[in-house]
Amino acid sequence: MATFPRRKVRGKSAQFPRNRLAKNQLPLPQDEIDAAPLRPTLRRRGIYLLPNAFTTAALFCGFYAIVMAMQSRFEYAAIAIFAAMILDGIDGRVARLTNTQSEFGAQYDSLSDMVSFGAAPALVMHEWALKGLGKLGWLAAFVYCTGAALRLARFNTNIGVVDKRYFQGLPSPSAAALVAGLIWLMHDLEVPGASLTWVAWGVTLYAGLTMVTNVPFYSFKDVNYRKSVPFIVVFVVALFFVAIAYNPPKVLFGIFVLYAVSGYVIFFWRLAKGKPVSIVQTKPETPEEK
Repeated sequence: MATFPRRKVRGKSAQFPRNRLAKNQLPLPQDEIDAAPLRPTLRRRGIYLLPNAFTTAALFCGFYAIVMAMQSRFEYAAIAIFAAMILDGIDGRVARLTNTQSEFGAQYDSLSDMVSFGAAPALVMHEWALKGLGKLGWLAAFVYCTGAALRLARFNTNIGVVDKRYFQGLPSPSAAALVAGLIWLMHDLEVPGASLTWVAWGVTLYAGLTMVTNVPFYSFKDVNYRKSVPFIVVFVVALFFVAIAYNPPKVLFGIFVLYAVSGYVIFFWRLAKGKPVSIVQTKPETPEEK
């Protein structure tokens, strides 16, 4: 039996092929088919490259610190944690300057911080000094890691109700710098971690527990960097960088020790003055309370 090719449907009706009609169902008129709107195409959502590239670099530094600790190269591990700190401070500012903030970037940054400032310092400290204490050693490392996770989760949920001038608890990058700074300093002084097990244990617990306290730590967010300053301030900043370049382990560890203690100084000072010690804002502060 001969077969004949079907004619191709021309015109707008070709965009809407008729499905097989059900029983007792009438076909739509041609004018209704022509007037039917086209199905909108879903726009493919993407992510911003520049800020997330810095976040990825910070994540790489945290992972690199863990790998170096497994190879007993603790100096490189400590430096990698400090490098992650710098990159973590850059990504948020880059996102604000380029107007590329996103919910994805905020979540990705938080996960990167958990690796770089939570898991990495705990594992590096355990391999450097705490593993000789057995169960007490890895429990202290776990307390630090848990404190970092809770600190990051609380920061994400309380970001809208906390006084911007202060951090609620020790920030996780500063806690990581305290732990990594001790390792870097002792390595520079050629002091093995096995001889400082209890010192390392105390510093690890202090950093982990202070992250989950309500102690206020100054955030420096109210500093106006666009305001003009006296000439001497620029000279002092230059001296600060010279000091860091001259002996990074001692200077950086000293800075973060002072900062890790400053929160308790602010806490007891506000307590002595009768001011509220909680930085969670339930109502605006009066001029007398500030």
